[in-house]
Amino acid sequence: MGALLTGGISIGSNFELPLIPTIYFLIISLVAIIVCIYDKKISKKNKVELRIPEKNLLIISALGGSIAMLLTMLAIRHKTKHVKFMLGIPLIIIAQIAIAVALIVLI
Repeated sequence: MGALLTGGISIGSNFELPLIPTIYFLIISLVAIIVCIYDKKISKKNKVELRIPEKNLLIISALGGSIAMLLTMLAIRHKTKHVKFMLGIPLIIIAQIAIAVALIVLI
């Protein structure tokens, strides 16, 4: 199990990303992008019953897709007038960075 977490993707000569967390963040980021674009397309068609609930967008962000979600929302101008997203997702990003730094320091 340790090899799966430590053997990973090399970045530069002295840093290596752990394999399993890297794959997880790539997948959750892809999910965030797809869900955000889908919700934008459905919102344009006024199909309220098919929309992704806002809480689900925030949950996907909290699960690790926050950077991809924020960048996608800004790129496609989706939910950019909602304080809940334009303040909430950056706060989630800050919390995630703080947690990552704390974990690195502890390890």
